[in-house]
Amino acid sequence: MEHGRQNKEYLPSRHFRHGQNQGATRQKDAYARLLNQHRSSKFRSYLRQFAQQHTQKMEEPNNDTQEYLSEKGESKVTHLYQNGYFSPSKSCEADNTLSSHIVKPKDKAEAVELHKQKKVTYVQVHGNKKPNVSIVQDGNGLCGGDGAQTNSKLQYLGILPSEESNIEELAWLDNSSGKLLTCSPEQSTVFFPFSSEKADSVTKQMKKKKSKKMSAGKISSEAAKGTSEVLNSDLASAGESHFADGKAKQQDTRATGQAEGKAFNSVPSSLDNDGHRNRQSYGKRRQIFESYMSFEDVSAGLKRGELIQGTLRINPKKFQEAFINSPDGCRDIFMDGIVARNRALNGDVVVVMLLPREQWKTLKLDKEDELVLGTKKQSLLAENVNCMKHSNSADERYSPDIIIEEHIDSNGEDQELVSEMQRMHVSTLACPNNARLPASKQDTISSTINPEKFLQRTAKVVYIVEKKHSRAVTGFIKLLPEKRYAMFSPVDHRVPRVNIPLASCPADFPMRPEDYCKTLFICRIVDWHENSNFAEGQLLKSLGQAGEIEPETEGILSEYDVDFSEFSEEVLACLPQALPWVIPAVEYQKRRDLRAECIFTIDPVTARDLDDALSCKQLADGNFEVGVHIADVSYFVEENSALDFIASRRATSVYLVQKVIPMLPRLLCEELCSLNPMTDRLTFSVIWKLSPHGKILDEWFGRTIIRSCIKLSYSHAQSLIDNPDKIFPAEEMPPCSPEHSIDEIKCSVVNLHAIAKQLRAQRFEGGALRLDQLKLSFTLDHESGMPQGCYIYQYRDSNKLVEEFMLLANMATAHRINRSFPERALLRCHPPPQTKMVEDLAEFCEQMGLKLDFSSAGVLHKSLIATVGTDEYSSARKEVLTAMCSRPMQMALYFCAGAQPDKSCFRHYALNVPLYTHFTSPIRRYADVIVHRLLAASLGCGHDLILPLEDIQKQASHCNDKKTASKRVQELSTELFFSVFVKECGPLESEAMVMGVMDKSFDVLVLKYGVQKRIYCNALPLQDFTFRKVGKKPEMKLIWLPEDPEEDPLLQEISIFTLVDVMLKADEGPLRYSAILRRPSALTS
Repeated sequence: MEHGRQNKEYLPSRHFRHGQNQGATRQKDAYARLLNQHRSSKFRSYLRQFAQQHTQKMEEPNNDTQEYLSEKGESKVTHLYQNGYFSPSKSCEADNTLSSHIVKPKDKAEAVELHKQKKVTYVQVHGNKKPNVSIVQDGNGLCGGDGAQTNSKLQYLGILPSEESNIEELAWLDNSSGKLLTCSPEQSTVFFPFSSEKADSVTKQMKKKKSKKMSAGKISSEAAKGTSEVLNSDLASAGESHFADGKAKQQDTRATGQAEGKAFNSVPSSLDNDGHRNRQSYGKRRQIFESYMSFEDVSAGLKRGELIQGTLRINPKKFQEAFINSPDGCRDIFMDGIVARNRALNGDVVVVMLLPREQWKTLKLDKEDELVLGTKKQSLLAENVNCMKHSNSADERYSPDIIIEEHIDSNGEDQELVSEMQRMHVSTLACPNNARLPASKQDTISSTINPEKFLQRTAKVVYIVEKKHSRAVTGFIKLLPEKRYAMFSPVDHRVPRVNIPLASCPADFPMRPEDYCKTLFICRIVDWHENSNFAEGQLLKSLGQAGEIEPETEGILSEYDVDFSEFSEEVLACLPQALPWVIPAVEYQKRRDLRAECIFTIDPVTARDLDDALSCKQLADGNFEVGVHIADVSYFVEENSALDFIASRRATSVYLVQKVIPMLPRLLCEELCSLNPMTDRLTFSVIWKLSPHGKILDEWFGRTIIRSCIKLSYSHAQSLIDNPDKIFPAEEMPPCSPEHSIDEIKCSVVNLHAIAKQLRAQRFEGGALRLDQLKLSFTLDHESGMPQGCYIYQYRDSNKLVEEFMLLANMATAHRINRSFPERALLRCHPPPQTKMVEDLAEFCEQMGLKLDFSSAGVLHKSLIATVGTDEYSSARKEVLTAMCSRPMQMALYFCAGAQPDKSCFRHYALNVPLYTHFTSPIRRYADVIVHRLLAASLGCGHDLILPLEDIQKQASHCNDKKTASKRVQELSTELFFSVFVKECGPLESEAMVMGVMDKSFDVLVLKYGVQKRIYCNALPLQDFTFRKVGKKPEMKLIWLPEDPEEDPLLQEISIFTLVDVMLKADEGPLRYSAILRRPSALTS
């Protein structure tokens, strides 16, 4: 069932078994999970044999009971298992289980007749006097009563209809006589009290276990929902709440007896006869989520190190799994399920509390780990279990204390073992008469079975610091009969289902819900109560038909809180009103005039916001004067204006496939600030004197005025670089200023390229790292906007040329503002990769035979180049390795220098430089606007920054969030258009390279289109497939069914870097497509 998405109407279909725990309860020992995942065949065989012997012993029939039943001529016995009273951890085929022999009347009349025939004897109430009985733990029962006053052993079995009243009664088996005893629930708490400790443990065990379909019959979920019911377990049976025909009966009584000297109470039920909450308990709904801690307690816990703060990440493919980064760089902290997330959504800043060590997640063992652990575990457990085997059979109070817990990803073979061993308890390996293994042996088991490498810390959310998620989601609405609300199902499965009032739905939706089954809506979550699995929300608007580009795009923008509304009149009033605008004369006096220089822009051919330009001229001494000229956006965006506010909120322009959502009004982005050719523009410039080898000899910052002579695309610049001796005619180039010739521009571009190569070589020699990932581009129909074609964007020398000088300008600016404003400088750092993930990746690469060195960014870069090779598939291998190496990398972040006391954290890992910032794109990044203001203040040509340190840090954090959202929106836009392209133009065929192998699937990089897809083996026409690990190297063998019955099956081996042929084909759902592996025969044909 989808996590957090179950509807109440689905609850009755849940199956219940012993040990189910629907809330957070009993702590499970992580050792047991390790045992469960153990693959040693000898150990598995041993455990299976032990389980069979132990269960056989427990299932030996009571002779008295058999005689009693044979006397009554009972030829057919009804299993209580079939009515859900017992949870068969193993099959209920045998009728010789002690607890299964009970005559169950079909109705009340038959029950009365059975009583008249004295098949059932009542326990009568005589005042407050208790009967002289004790309930002894006999393998199925619980200790209780007044102590062992008699030799009578009572076994609780279930319920029977009463002869004299409408109230069903509890049924007990007297082991000594074989007769059945009954009493009312109220009497049971007096005459048959239970140990509160044991009852609590059974209750917790009941809540903890997952609901499972039983081998014979089901129990209704109405009974499962009552927290008062104590179900039978195979090792311990107890009953204070009673059941009739699988339904919970209303019961709200308290037990007053004493059990082993300890007081106990029964837990009241809040369910009526139909399984619904009764009126008395209405409003007292079961609390699903914990209340948040107070701000004061959270602050104190963070200071003491008891709590951890981080950004919540929910796995989009397994949305029950969530993580936050570990502060120490080790393995991420894990949160299992929606309850542990405590209503936090993806991207929220949360505070978590670590769970006890026993509840930490146990990771699967690999084969070599099992071989190391197998012999020691087997011998130690064998020795321990042997002491249990020699226990006195007459002393049945003892029960083994071992349970092998089921792992969520266990395969079928493990499930079988778990089924056989589920009776065993986790925490200790107890011997009879409280005997235990020597401490040294226990220590050996602990150190052998539970090393740190197999554990992942788990936690629960106790506080939400900041709701970074927009709480707006796209999805579909579904009518719920006889409800005052509808169900909203988000497309993003990481978000829970939402109850929305019918009043916010379309007026005809209740009458014609089928008309809206494919209509995409936007919903905003407004609340989420502690006692509800579902959030509450309001429909904002209908977007249109699912699968269409514009509705889907609007949904993406809304989900990621991208403001795509038109700019308000107040904002537009901040812009120059007198158009066409001309530079004021006073600016010519304040600025350095560079209009006569050969300055040009190099941008994508479709770019409209041209915010950077370059210049290069050779000096008489053989050196070069190189300039980077950036649009002076801060001149137009005055601090604390309405325009400044909206720019700070948007923080970045968002680039979609078909359009751009600008940070600033288009009058600034595309005209007044854009460095359009042959137009005077205000700029901020950095000008260096460089040697031919790229050594900086001098540096100058200042405000300038430029006039770009030409707008070059990357393709134009690449042609100039590739053909330095060619004379380009005017018609092959864009319009050019008459003051400068194409030959002069070509000379500048070629010189810049030569210097850029020197700078790039120096950077990587100095320890820089670059991990480029493939970028998909589209050609669109001018009228419909639909994708007509797609291709992988080529990153060429012209791109590298621009990048090198932008990096140089950003690094120079960072040093300048940090010297002038060491407390308020807005910088950009890149933290090193997560330590644990790097260690795991390095170990994996070693097993794969890949000689990658992760000791530093520069060394990693060099080893990547050496590993990919030089053949025709080297670029594909590089992409696969890049994808692997990108996983442990962290995001680069803006920060205020004064907010980070540790100067070592200023470093940029990938660039391997001590200081870095963003200066070169103020039209599309608000962080650059702040840097421009800081730079102007440091040069004395601008006002001092008004923002205090705290506000700069808040703005930096906001810019980080918006940049992350913008990146994700751009990726989703690309995925949207490619899905449409596959649907319209598919199927598409391509070679692919395997980049990851799992036990039942593998991931491929589709080389022609640069997309990554997962191929599932169960969707292929295979005869069989096998998966194994050689060391840590995963391998899979696919055995294809022959197309011709006379042919032999085809064998195909899959591992990392294997080349395969795939076909991309659209699925039935909107925007869905699959990668289908082609048969090996098709590869060779």
